[in-house]
Parts: sequence; C-alpha cells; structure tokens
Amino acid sequence: MKSLFLFVHHSLRRRLSYRFQHHKPLSSSSVHTKKPKWNSPTNVIITNPTLVVMESCSTMRQLRQIQARMTVTGLITHAFPVSRVIAFCALADSGDIHYAHILFDRFQEPNTFMWNTMIRGYGNARLPAVAFSFFLYMIRRRVEMDSRSFVFALKACEQFSGVYEGESVHCLVWKMGFDYELLVRNGLIHFYSERGLLKHAREVFDESSDKDVVTWTTMIDGYAAQKCSHEAMEVFKLMLLGDVEPNEVTLIAVLSACSEMGDLEMGKKVHEKVKEKCMGCSLSLHNALLVMYVKCGHLIAARELFDRVETRDVYSWTCMVNGYAKCGDLESARRFFDQTPQKNVVSWNAMIAGYSQNNKPEESLKLFHEMVGGGLVPDEHTLVSVLSACGQLTCLNLGYWIHQYFVVGKRMSLSVTLANVMVDMYAKCGSIDAAAEVFSTMPERNLISWNSMIAGYAANGRAKQAINVFDQMRNVGFKPDNITFVSLLTACSHGGLISEGREYFDNMERSYGIKPQREHYACMVDLLGRTGLLEEAYKLITNMPMQPCEAAWGALLNACRMHGNVELARLSARNLLSLDPEDSGIYMLLANVCANDRKWSDVRRVRSLMRDKGVKKIPGHSLIEIDGDFIEFLVADESHPQSEEIYKVLDEIFLLSKLEDCSCEL
Repeated sequence: MKSLFLFVHHSLRRRLSYRFQHHKPLSSSSVHTKKPKWNSPTNVIITNPTLVVMESCSTMRQLRQIQARMTVTGLITHAFPVSRVIAFCALADSGDIHYAHILFDRFQEPNTFMWNTMIRGYGNARLPAVAFSFFLYMIRRRVEMDSRSFVFALKACEQFSGVYEGESVHCLVWKMGFDYELLVRNGLIHFYSERGLLKHAREVFDESSDKDVVTWTTMIDGYAAQKCSHEAMEVFKLMLLGDVEPNEVTLIAVLSACSEMGDLEMGKKVHEKVKEKCMGCSLSLHNALLVMYVKCGHLIAARELFDRVETRDVYSWTCMVNGYAKCGDLESARRFFDQTPQKNVVSWNAMIAGYSQNNKPEESLKLFHEMVGGGLVPDEHTLVSVLSACGQLTCLNLGYWIHQYFVVGKRMSLSVTLANVMVDMYAKCGSIDAAAEVFSTMPERNLISWNSMIAGYAANGRAKQAINVFDQMRNVGFKPDNITFVSLLTACSHGGLISEGREYFDNMERSYGIKPQREHYACMVDLLGRTGLLEEAYKLITNMPMQPCEAAWGALLNACRMHGNVELARLSARNLLSLDPEDSGIYMLLANVCANDRKWSDVRRVRSLMRDKGVKKIPGHSLIEIDGDFIEFLVADESHPQSEEIYKVLDEIFLLSKLEDCSCEL
C-alpha cells in the first residue's frame, strides 16, 4: 500500500505544490455545481447556545462572529465545534473552502469527519486534485478512514480526465477491507458508470451480494446515460424479481431507457406502477413520463398527462413543443410555444428546429431574429438549426454573419456538429470555396464531415475535387457509407465521369459491403442518361433488384428531354405517373419533350390529360430576404405594394441586357 501511495503521490506532487502555496480564496458560491447542505444530520445532541446558533448559520460574516464567540468561550479547542465550522466553510453555498483549509491546518488532530469534509468540499469546488491529495494524506498519516472517505474520494476522481486515480482508490478499497461496505460499492459503481466503464461497473454490481435501491438505480442509470437501454431494462427486470422496490429516481432512469428505445409498452407499465404505488409524481418524474410519451410518438397520452398535472416548468412546455414539431404539427407546436410562460434558449431552439426540419426555413429565421432581438444569446443548437435553414433558403448573408460573429469572433468554439452544418450551408449557397475553408480548419472530423464536403463539391459540379476528398477520407481510415456513395455518384453524374461512376457503383458491395439501394441506382441512371446512354440507363432500371423509385424514372425522363427521345420519355412518364399521378412537373416535362420534337398533338394530349385529372401546374416563385423578412414572388405577381416600381426596374434590366447583347455582336 505504501508503494501505491508513493507512486500516486509523486504523480500529483508537482501540480499540487503551487495550489497549496498560492491558492487564492474560493467561495463555494462561485461554483456552478449544486452543493449539498452543509449541516448534515448528526447523532450528537446539541445543547450549547453557540452551537445551536451555528446550525442555522447562513453567511461567512455570521460564521466569523460565531467563531469569535467560540474562541472567547474556549469551544474552538474542541473537535466537534471546529468540525461544524469547517463543514460550513467547506460545504455551504456561501462558504469559503480556503478558509476551511486554514482552520483545518490549525487544528492539531483533525478527526475523520474533518478529513472527509475537506475531501468533499474540494470535490464540490471542482478542485479534484486537492481533494485527492487530502485522501492520500489520510493514508500517509494513517488516519482512521471510514466508508465516506472512499466515497468522497471517488466523487473527486470522477472529475479527472483519466481513470487511474479512481482505479487506485478501488485498489485501496480491496487492500483495506472496505470492499464489503455497501456504501463504498455503490460509490464504485457510480464512478465507473460516470466514466463510461460499464463493464467494470457491472463487475462490481454482480459481486455485490447485498444490493439496496441505490445499487440497482445506479447501475440502471449508468446504462441509460450511456444509451445502453436494453441492458438498463434487463437490470430493471432483475430488480423487479427481487425484494427491492424501485424509487422515483429508478423509474426516471428506466423511463429514459424507454424513451431511447421507443419502448411505449414498458413506459406505460412504469406509468401504471407509479399509479399503483400511489407515488407522489414529482415534477422530475412527470417530465420523464412526458418525454417518454413524446419520444414514443404517443402525443395523445402526453397531452393528457400535461393537462392533468398542475405544476409545470419550462421543460414541460418545451417537451410538448418538441413533440408536436417532430411529428410535423407545427401549428400545435407554435401554440404551446406561444403559451410557454417563461421561455429559455431550449424553448426557442425547439421551435426554430421544428420549422427548419419541416421545410419552413423562412419561419425558422424569423423566429431566430425575434429571439436575438429579445436579448437571448443563441447556443450551438440554435445556430445548427438556423444555418440549416440558411442552406435551404440559400441565405448566404445571414450564414456568413453567424460564422464571422460567433466562430471567427470566438464567441463560440467550432465543434464538429457546427462545422458540419456550416460546410453544408456554404455548399448549398454556392460558396463552395468557403465550405472547403471551414472543412480544412476543422480540428476534428467525423463521417458526416467528409460526406458533407463530398456532397458540396458534387452539388457545385466539382467532380474531381469530390473524388479527391473521397480518396483523402479513405486514406485517413474512414469507411464510406451509403450516403457517401450517393454524393460520389452524383459528382460523377454532374462531371460526366462514366468510367469512374461505374467503378464506384460496382465496388460498393464488393469492396465496402454496401448493397446499392434505390437512390444509388437513380444516380447511375442519371449518370448514364446525361451522357446519352439512354438504352443502358433504361436497362439498368428494368434490372434493378427492387421496385424502381420516382428518382430513377425522373432521371430517365429528364435525360430523354435533354437528348430528345420521345418514345422512351413516354414510357418513363407513364411509370412516373403510376407512382405520383398528382405531380404536375411530370406532365410539363413530357410536354416539353414532345414540343421540342414538334409533336404538337402529343403536347395537346398531355395538357388535356392534366385537365381531366384536375392537375394544375405549380407556378414558379422566388424568395428574397430584405432586413430579415422574406418576400415571395410568383410568376406575373402583382400582390406586392411596390410591384409597379419592381416591374419598371425589371424592364430596365431587360433593356440593358439587350443593349449588352447588341454591343457584343458589334
């Protein structure tokens, strides 16, 4: 044990020396984490008037007055009074951990409670190295330890970047015979679960012959937090077979697992258990039930539960907004959003994301302007949704401003998620060089990053660059997925790279184990059709191992228009109309093919067919952003109050373009 202490002690010694010599006062209130109450229950019956007052102390000013009284009366020389003073300074919201350290150092023989308090206090103050050093000094000075010494040390170890310190505590638990203490075992399970080492946590759990509700709940919650929902449910079912009753915290963890799995049946069983046991449904449990019903797509039950409960917080309201937005009912989502008493950033994010994800980018950006105008500072989730909306609208100015103000201005770090959506936004807005610049400066990349860059080059007609990025991706060890090949084949199609496209399509399954799907066949049809290989494209469609989709027939019909193949265009249109008879674009495309070949009788038949089926051509439109507002213009639209002036400007632009053409001819 001595050698273990020396090894750990020397590894921390250098970084701790400065802290102890130059540590500045740190008020507990400056720490953002929630602190426990300092005056935890004690078995001692307190009768001394000064100590009775001490128990209700709430500020450091009061503490110093009480300490002065203790000094005058001589109480300060006794262990229990000093331990209460140290406990307040180390653990109270308004305490001062540095002052606690000074008092601790001045007391000649600190007892176990005082040592534990210092470990716990520095752990709460987010100074795990100092907390752990106290634990090591306890060992070095052979101070008598109890279960709480190990539990508080493990809590501090959860804040280290590595796991060595926690594992060393585990070793000491075994060596010092505390492995049979339930409190310590629970602490070990919690430590390993927090660090994502669920295998180790489960080993400690399985070795525990005695398990209480905390043991079971900690293991279930550990699995649920790491998205191991099936394992969480297995442990919960084992718990139900035993004689330990789940508590509210257990059920919240189980509901989290149900939400992740989409297991509505089990979620309902948990809800029934709550009713059966007549548990007081706290706000946390109520919200967990709401989330479960929303994520499982049972909005009727979620609404009934929401209406039935009197106490709600912003999380409850936001959960309903998010639920309706996810299922596409934006009217209901907006109604709940508008009725939310006190909105926070998460509330705004839910509605902004709802609009962005349901093809309502204009509303998304309007809401973003309202949010910023109201003084709320957007977070990363806000910007991800807004940049996605900018990409849908090709709103480059706002996207560029967000990039410059938040990322370049160092108001927000460039995470992988934010960088990915920024690459996508720039690419969709046609600023592919800006997309490439963001991509090149990313500190780390995932598969989405590579796919976004390949797709961006493909959409902007830069086939060679798309292939180069694909080659780089493979060289650094990323394995492509089906989305990668959709982008890659699209790039080949736009670049007319037939041989490369065929090679990628043929190698998908052979080299990467990815079976071509409908979208990959559609890309190949588009590639062959664009280059005039219409018969080969048609043959590929007829030999597909699955039913051809609209994209494949649409690609062939468009190729027929480009190369004037009326007969194959009729065949393609017939198949397309069987899949979507209400799409006016199919009729218009076929009519254009016939018109280009001067088959006017066929054009009349197509238009007559449209009238008979009641299909109307969707008019073309454009969208312009002016000072954050989006104005839509239709063909021959005169609804805008300044339409007369707008058409005058358009006429002038048209006249200038004609003059430019004439000057070029001369």
